[in-house]
Amino acid sequence: MQRPETAPHDALAALRQRAEREINEGLLPAAQFAVAQSGQLVAFESLGDCSDDTLFPIFSCTKAITSSLAWMALAEGKFKLDDPVSVYISEFGSNGKDAVTMLHLLTHTAGFPNAPYRPTDYWDPEKRAKRYEQWRLDWEPGTQFTYHPSSSMYVIADVLEKVWEDDFVSLINERIAKPLDLPELLVGCPSHLQDRVADIVHCGAAMTSEEYAALGLEMPPITEVTEDALTKFNEPETRSVPIPGGGGYTSAKTLALWYQALIGYGTGPRWQGLPWNEETVQQAREIRTHGLRDPIQGYPVLRGLGIVIAGKEDAHLRGFGHGVSAEAFGHNGAGGQIAWVDPNTELSFVYLTNGHDRHAIRQAKRGIALSSLAAKLA
Repeated sequence: MQRPETAPHDALAALRQRAEREINEGLLPAAQFAVAQSGQLVAFESLGDCSDDTLFPIFSCTKAITSSLAWMALAEGKFKLDDPVSVYISEFGSNGKDAVTMLHLLTHTAGFPNAPYRPTDYWDPEKRAKRYEQWRLDWEPGTQFTYHPSSSMYVIADVLEKVWEDDFVSLINERIAKPLDLPELLVGCPSHLQDRVADIVHCGAAMTSEEYAALGLEMPPITEVTEDALTKFNEPETRSVPIPGGGGYTSAKTLALWYQALIGYGTGPRWQGLPWNEETVQQAREIRTHGLRDPIQGYPVLRGLGIVIAGKEDAHLRGFGHGVSAEAFGHNGAGGQIAWVDPNTELSFVYLTNGHDRHAIRQAKRGIALSSLAAKLA
């Protein structure tokens, strides 16, 4: 294995050059990237209109953080994967939702991908409960996969609050951020730090239906993740909400080191003093969606407990690059955010940008290229 201190200079230069390309072209305003390996930070760079102190909205990269909190509760016996959600949230006893289990929530197979929930509803327990009661299923839980942008993670956070009798932000801080000495691993951004957050900017032109057809693809369905919804993350009110499926704020450095903790590296001896033990993370990495396929592109879905697994084939379609092992895992985010770790090489890679490229294929190709170059640093 290539050790961090001997990572090839030309490979890092190639990664930097690729990350700078769209910034130099004037498409993206800013970006950060970080590489860590075997518990050490290998590289951390801030490009364009940002600094090393800048915090970025990480959107669905947050799902891995929230899910890792659920792994702890699972390990402590606070819930079981086959528990009906209605055991913890009585409103799930309505409209057929009594069949939804904790496993369904963690694998995007629950059946309510676009169930409505305003971020500010989080602050009002009565509004939360009313939302849950009204939700209806689009399919029988467990029978198919469709990505749930935020709905299922709100429920997971609510269950965690109930089983631990504490609020979600405190759980993140006390059980993850503080033990790892990563104070800027934030879900929900407090007001005194919001001036450090990079504003979201939408860039470029969106693909047309003709462009999708020319590639043999269908236009993606409309979901709740619209430009207007993402732009709200520039507003103080939205930034303050600890949205469990997309309200994380951090730097590329912090997130890369957080992923190192998921393979056993923290501030002390390996696997000692960490919030998770090796067995817990191994259980989280087990693929739970065998036989299910992506409803848009048709490739097999490889989901662990709230995380994506690279797999032997088509890893680039799941948000990874070429050159990672089948065991690599992570979770990317809207707008081109990248975050993963490869247990085989012990290398983690994070790329964050506030420039959300409207051209979906260009954004996807950029992500594959960056991840592929990062994998060469191992």
